[in-house]
Amino acid sequence: MEQASLQFLQDLILAPSPSGYEEPVQEVVRKYTGVFADSVTTSLHGNVIASVNHEVQPSILLAGHCDQIGLQVKHIDSDGYLMINTIGGWDMQMLIGQRLQVWTKNGPILGVLARKAIHLLTPEERAKVADLKDMWIDIGVEDEKAARELVEIGDPVTLELVYHELQGDLITAPGIDDKSGLWIVMEALRRIAAGKSSVGVHAASTVQEEIGLRGVRTAAYSVNPTVGLAVDVTHATDCPTIDKKQHGDVKIGKGPVLFRGPNINPVVFSRLKQIADTNNIPVQIVALGGPAGNDGNAMQLNQAGCAVGIIGVPNRYMHSPVEIASLGDLDHAAELISLFCQEVKSDDDFTP
Repeated sequence: MEQASLQFLQDLILAPSPSGYEEPVQEVVRKYTGVFADSVTTSLHGNVIASVNHEVQPSILLAGHCDQIGLQVKHIDSDGYLMINTIGGWDMQMLIGQRLQVWTKNGPILGVLARKAIHLLTPEERAKVADLKDMWIDIGVEDEKAARELVEIGDPVTLELVYHELQGDLITAPGIDDKSGLWIVMEALRRIAAGKSSVGVHAASTVQEEIGLRGVRTAAYSVNPTVGLAVDVTHATDCPTIDKKQHGDVKIGKGPVLFRGPNINPVVFSRLKQIADTNNIPVQIVALGGPAGNDGNAMQLNQAGCAVGIIGVPNRYMHSPVEIASLGDLDHAAELISLFCQEVKSDDDFTP
């Protein structure tokens, strides 16, 4: 992976973007894509769409959502503790004892999320799954007045945003869902811009996926593409306790996932698979028996319909502080999408 591209990925991961609060990460996207895209726009909804051949039809929409799960300050008590709402789907057990960042108008404030120590828990409390109402954020102030001088109701909160490299080409960070997919679609667009495409290609950094696939609906309506590729993380099953018979056999480092099923246009799938085979790009195939839980779902139903492909990034420990992915899988996904878009011709028929 080129150093500038790797730096872009790191910048995406370190930019806060809870659903509805995506402005910081969208600024990173605009700055990066403005160098090579011939059009970069931001919608009233907050989607950023970078384009190559932006006035050419037919067109392809690449979608990677920029939002991440987060929290939100809902109350400040008399002692200065912050009570919170969730944004997106959390496993409450993952939150206990985490360092958090409250993103205020003056910058991030470090805090910790805790509950009373195990020594003080009753046997019944120890056996109970933690409940959000029994948790709070401690930012280290002495009272409500001091807290309100720093924090406002509605301020978004994330896990402490960090990026770490593990062994080989594996990385760990919160927000790999779906900063990895966002990186892939923008990196693919950069490679398309450096090559040659005879159709319009629009890479969308979509908002609010984690609370109902909202951003891609407005993005797809504005572009009205013939073909759409959604890129999101998918569960790697190469760790203990996950039943491959139930969830498929997906390994980190063995290539991106191509999904097959009713949410996927069979012509798009076949072309992606053929391009991968021809260019020695490793891919893994996963069956999807219903609508996807990602942007590919809403994109398929846009206006008169869209020929959709869904590409997954194998990810361990999704929606946790320690998500893990492979840089090689990201790079292979970007290359596959770039080659696909450059091979599409204006008279290609994607009718099943």
